[in-house]
Amino acid sequence: MKHIKLLILFFLINLYSGSLFASDDLINELKEGGKIVLIRHSFAPGTGDPNNFLIEDCSTQRNLNKRGILQSKAIGFFFEKNRIPIDTVLSSEWCRCADTAFFAFQKYEKTSLLNSFYDSRLEKNKEKQIRELKDFIKQWHGKKNLILITHYVVINELLNVSADSGEIIISDTKFNVIGKLKSKL
Repeated sequence: MKHIKLLILFFLINLYSGSLFASDDLINELKEGGKIVLIRHSFAPGTGDPNNFLIEDCSTQRNLNKRGILQSKAIGFFFEKNRIPIDTVLSSEWCRCADTAFFAFQKYEKTSLLNSFYDSRLEKNKEKQIRELKDFIKQWHGKKNLILITHYVVINELLNVSADSGEIIISDTKFNVIGKLKSKL
């Protein structure tokens, strides 16, 4: 029975990974390295977080469901299958971002630079946080790719583009968008 479950999971990941399509040009850009790869956290039903959410308590937040977990694994599989070099994976401190990072890449670090400011209680952090995030990116000089797993509001503020759950936005260190990879759920 255990082998059947593993076989089904492997089949679903392979099937689902086919829904992340990229042109050869975009894959080659990623293989060159030196890119900023922003990923909006994978699918977590709902919008925002409950009024009583605590950043250190996942049970009080909106979290990935099975679909989001599968989407995260497909993202990781895409990078692995295409042999895209990764320097560092950084994640927002929110559980849905950290879980996306874990299921996609296993190794990651959390940083408040990628935290959401969607909630009105956190909006006061936006300008300072985006300024610090831009400074961090400008100072990064990796030869591989920098993966940043974050929220819609951060991606929109940083690059002026919208992103769906699990969508990948590739930019250079000057914040020029190179391409987008949208997964089909």
